[in-house]
Amino acid sequence: MEAGRHRRWLVSLCVMAASCAIGGVARAQTSDGGDLSFELVDPKVLRVCADPRNMPFSNEKGEGIENKLAELFADKLGKKLDYVFFPQATGFVRMTLGAHRCDVIMGFPQGDDIVQGTNPYYRTTYALVAKEGSGLEDVDTLEDPRLKGKHVGIIAGTPPATNMAIAGLMSDAKPYPLMIDTRYDNSAQAMVDDLTSGKIDAGVLWGPMAGYYAKKAGSLHVTPLVKESSGPKLVYRIGMGVRAADQNWKRQLNKLIQENQGEINKILLDFGVPLLDENDRPLGVEAAKKTP
Repeated sequence: MEAGRHRRWLVSLCVMAASCAIGGVARAQTSDGGDLSFELVDPKVLRVCADPRNMPFSNEKGEGIENKLAELFADKLGKKLDYVFFPQATGFVRMTLGAHRCDVIMGFPQGDDIVQGTNPYYRTTYALVAKEGSGLEDVDTLEDPRLKGKHVGIIAGTPPATNMAIAGLMSDAKPYPLMIDTRYDNSAQAMVDDLTSGKIDAGVLWGPMAGYYAKKAGSLHVTPLVKESSGPKLVYRIGMGVRAADQNWKRQLNKLIQENQGEINKILLDFGVPLLDENDRPLGVEAAKKTP
């Protein structure tokens, strides 16, 4: 799978090209001990690669999920927090992490080898968003016959579009563009606006976006799509991305994730992210606190 499309599929609003691969351009060296001065731009600063306009993940005002996670990690590390902002479009990894301008991408899908991934810190899925009282609140698979003939919103080119095609839903679907300029457009917000105004009957979004925008809109129900029997998988593990050479830094981040999973979960749940355990069951507030 093209690495860039994989990342775009997950966040639904950005592009990374496979040509951004950083293995050959990273200039960090790996030390045998725990000295991070060989790996980090500045060992005293948590320097994060981020998009300046990519809510609910990050923005320049520090309002996103990944901003809040970065604040948590900076606090735990006793470091100053700084950002290198660059649009998550073609060249994002190459111009940020690969250029050694910053040291971590806070959210990256496990298995995407464009960067070296940490251990995952959450597991989530694409979700169906519907109005309360619509009769679609308990639809938990795109194969449900109640969706036949309904106008369902979908971000073009994302994995659930294939599942919808298999289920015969595309003829009545409303597509929203995947490739947009986030300075001016927001496909997820447009979909939710159409849903609340009645232009579409339901929408399919990447879980963090579904939870965030549904929470903002109110009176919308988010159902994780974990029961698909055909088409691509819709559940993914998300970790952080570092340079291939940065082994000590990766180990430190893995330790931070393990030691602070409860606080990480709280941030994610506060943003409405539908968290899943390893058996695809929803992870509620109390269960999330107990997760090691």
